[in-house]
Amino acid sequence: MAVAPSSATDSAVSATAPVPTVVSAEANRVIWLLLVAAFVAILNETTMGVAIPHLIVDFGITAVAAQWLTTAFMLTMAVVIPITGFLLQRFTTRAVFTAAMSLFSAGTLIALLAPGFPVLLVARVVQASGTAIMMPLLMTTLMTVVPPHARGRMMGRVSIVMSLAPAIGPTLSGFLLDTLSWRWIFGIVLPIALVALTVGVMWIHNLGSTRRAPLDVLSIVLSAFGFGGLVFGLNQIGAAGHGGEADAAPAGGQLPLILALTIGVLALAAFVWRQLRLQRSDEALLDLRVFRSLNFSLSVAQLAVMSMAFFGVITLLPLYMQNVLGLSALESGLVVLPGSLAMGIAGPFIGRVYDRWGTRVLLVPGALLVTGILWTFTTLSETTSIWQLLALQTVLSLGLAMSFTPLFTASLGSLQPRFYSYGSAIVSTMQQVAGAAGIALLITVMSAAEAGAVDPGTAAAGAAGARAAFLVAAIIASPLIIGALLIRKPADSPDGAPAPH
Repeated sequence: MAVAPSSATDSAVSATAPVPTVVSAEANRVIWLLLVAAFVAILNETTMGVAIPHLIVDFGITAVAAQWLTTAFMLTMAVVIPITGFLLQRFTTRAVFTAAMSLFSAGTLIALLAPGFPVLLVARVVQASGTAIMMPLLMTTLMTVVPPHARGRMMGRVSIVMSLAPAIGPTLSGFLLDTLSWRWIFGIVLPIALVALTVGVMWIHNLGSTRRAPLDVLSIVLSAFGFGGLVFGLNQIGAAGHGGEADAAPAGGQLPLILALTIGVLALAAFVWRQLRLQRSDEALLDLRVFRSLNFSLSVAQLAVMSMAFFGVITLLPLYMQNVLGLSALESGLVVLPGSLAMGIAGPFIGRVYDRWGTRVLLVPGALLVTGILWTFTTLSETTSIWQLLALQTVLSLGLAMSFTPLFTASLGSLQPRFYSYGSAIVSTMQQVAGAAGIALLITVMSAAEAGAVDPGTAAAGAAGARAAFLVAAIIASPLIIGALLIRKPADSPDGAPAPH
């Protein structure tokens, strides 16, 4: 099933590509352009949740149908991201960027002009196809063109994108929906995307080397069913946990969920087995030899737990503030905004600390802050002050910022250059799956605890549900402190060997 077999010569070229000593002016422009493109793509991803109630009214659809606008987006991301390892090996930076931004821009235009729900759903899938490529492309390009001693500072810029876009998205969406219409969500994004596409076609040239990477069709199919099934099942758990799906299919409503998770686990196991066989001849779609690096494996595991906490909390806190404290969607968005802004502003500074001092000085206090705040969240009640929440969320965001930047940099820096694209794809995939798992787990626990309270349906019961969910999150996050002591900064060398200290 493998197409275009790899040649030993191509592999050697990729493996021995020269490591840069400085960031060239061209490379710096490309990085900034990729950052803007990734920011716009992630911003778009986070705007749709707030718009769903308006779309239900405008299109006359059910809440379950409208939820597919986010479910289909997540599914497409889960299916496309694992394939980016192949795409980044086989095609040039310019070709991959042009394809990604063209897909994203086309999807945005279709969404802007969508006459009905089916067309809008198709538009979201097209958008997601481009979005899925952007973060792996950004991280792989950064690792390729930035010298090891400056990667932390550059990766700090990535944390700005990852923190600001999810924070600004819902707030911007709420403002546009209150003053204009849902089409303006896409109307504002489209010009920026088109400008980025035009500038990218003019500026970007090939950075790094390419090789005749193989394309194994069976691996693509197994990857789609594996990662797609897992994300879909986890997403359904989260939706059912707060009423998104449970009301729609009371009889046998759990069957699609169980079936999706079962297919996902089995297909993923087959996918892993297939990759282990194909990587012996350099024909794997997603080369799993990256996990031979203990530092990479530890960093990815730490990142997965952090992602569970991050996505779970940013989903759970607004629900708590709206359902228990009675805040509006816009008000709850404003409460979490300062933390996200602090997370983004601190990113470059944290990157410089990483470049100078390594991982422990950041990961250990970061893990302590994250776990400490999660344990503090277990004391929330229906009378908790908004200002207390704002302060706690801001400190939590700083703890996450101290963790994400060194984890991204240390994980990919632990690999040989020819494995950067595979490592980037795995890191992005793990974020998607872990984020979906965190959301599903915390919302399910919250809903179960609220339903089992003495007075279900009240603010007190809602607070009890939130406390139970944060207790689970705190327990899961506690091992992060141990992981923070084990992860090292790779040596500033081409082979990514572990640093002696």
